[in-house]
Amino acid sequence: MITNALQGITEADIAEYLVNTPGFFERHAEMLASIQLTSPHGQRAVSLQERQMEMLRERIKGLEKKIIEMIRNGQDNSAIAERLHRWTRALMITASAAELPEVLLRELKQQFLIPQAGIRVWGVAEAFRSLPFAQGASDDAKSLATSLGVPYCGANAGFEAARWLDDPTTVASMAMVPLRAAPGDAAFGLLVVGSPDPTRYSADMGTDFLQRIGEIASAGLSRLLPTP
Repeated sequence: MITNALQGITEADIAEYLVNTPGFFERHAEMLASIQLTSPHGQRAVSLQERQMEMLRERIKGLEKKIIEMIRNGQDNSAIAERLHRWTRALMITASAAELPEVLLRELKQQFLIPQAGIRVWGVAEAFRSLPFAQGASDDAKSLATSLGVPYCGANAGFEAARWLDDPTTVASMAMVPLRAAPGDAAFGLLVVGSPDPTRYSADMGTDFLQRIGEIASAGLSRLLPTP
């Protein structure tokens, strides 16, 4: 009769009973010492207490790895913030508006280790229209810049903007960042960066940082636009 009754009991039933009966092991403390489990580090049998200690050590190791990763990410973010600060400062202390595009590209490549970078700005004030950065952007390139709701990241698919770089034939991946006076406005320029590494700028990468770069660049380069 007892055997038949036990046949209907599942492991889930036993687990639920033990959870709902916290005093069970207090009344049967000798059972804890007699329970033997298989160690995850071999086939030897270990006591329940030892197995619990092993599980605790593994959990602590996992937490240590997460803490180390958090510290590393924090250090990386701090380094990026410092580079962004130096780049922004370089733009702010540039007195001549005509020199801004050159300073922007030079500091961008230096601070963020970018192999190649180029820029075109259109609709500028008359005093800047003959300068190199105001030349060579077709209507198609201007339309593409305005159509970009977020920066483009991906393969160099023969974009016109790639030709603005020093050595476009070596560019495998690139990012194009539209420049706007205000959100929703038509673009007044396009910043492009390129790399021979096909994975440096991939379609699945986040664009938040590039958007911040675009916003700061747009704010600085707005000095080139005609005064309303």
